[in-house]
Amino acid sequence: MLRYVGKRLLQSIVTLFIIITIVFSLLRLMPEEGYLGAAAEKMSPAQKEVYLTNLGLRDPLLVQLGNFYTDLLQGDLGKSVTYRTDVPVVTIIADKIMYSLLFGLGAVGLSLLIGVPLGILMAQMKGRWLDRLGTGYIVFVVAVPAAVYYLVIQMYITDIFRLPMLFDEYKPITWLLPLTSMALAPTASYAMWMRRYMVDELNKDYIKLARAKGVKERTLMFSHVLRNAFIPMAQYLPATILFTITGSIYIESLYSIPGMGGLLVDAIQRQDNTIVQGLVLVFSSLGIIGLILGDIAMALVDPRIKLGKGESVR
Repeated sequence: MLRYVGKRLLQSIVTLFIIITIVFSLLRLMPEEGYLGAAAEKMSPAQKEVYLTNLGLRDPLLVQLGNFYTDLLQGDLGKSVTYRTDVPVVTIIADKIMYSLLFGLGAVGLSLLIGVPLGILMAQMKGRWLDRLGTGYIVFVVAVPAAVYYLVIQMYITDIFRLPMLFDEYKPITWLLPLTSMALAPTASYAMWMRRYMVDELNKDYIKLARAKGVKERTLMFSHVLRNAFIPMAQYLPATILFTITGSIYIESLYSIPGMGGLLVDAIQRQDNTIVQGLVLVFSSLGIIGLILGDIAMALVDPRIKLGKGESVR
């Protein structure tokens, strides 16, 4: 296990290095105004050149990249240019990350509470009205662009139930719509996969044999079917949790939630490249960590899986 984890960590570091290097290089191709900020209009060409030289942007790309990674190892992601001038990016992200974390975990908790039981019931009632209703919900969520039903929820549900449209951290009722919106896709995913894995288990020979021996349906369902069906689900849970935390960009902007998603949108609109770099690093790291934890979780819940040489699950 330790050998496998070490190998995956090394692979993840290499992957993260490639992602950050590509993003860093692409941002250097962006217009220079992204590093000058609002002061660009007041600067003469000579002043702009001096400013960019002091930032190191006139150095060769490899030198800039080396300086960036040197600062990164010291915990320095640079300073904001336009969003909050001269404020360290680490400080800005630290102020925002808790909102994304709380909403992400809340949405995952809600989707687990609804999605997993829904998938279990759909498997038990295969072909009946609940299964068809759940399948219709899954197809709707998968087929319709998320932006469409997010806007419908904000525009119409707010009026029907008289709920506030924008987030206010001091009014818990304003948290309801963002949490519900964020939980829609994970709920459909959990229900779909739980139903699929349970149906697969129910059709296996050991289930037929257990029924023939007179094992009670409740014991069969919870002690065997559900337990075995949850093993492949365990691989995706950590990744889903972290992807939900980082994947709330549109919702945070829609409801004016001061989290990392809204920050990324603002940073792109203001061409604040240093913040964009920092957020890409955070989002990529969380996604990679989720994949590693998923593999480890699957090995822990299924002792038959050996994460050793030539036996990794990926």
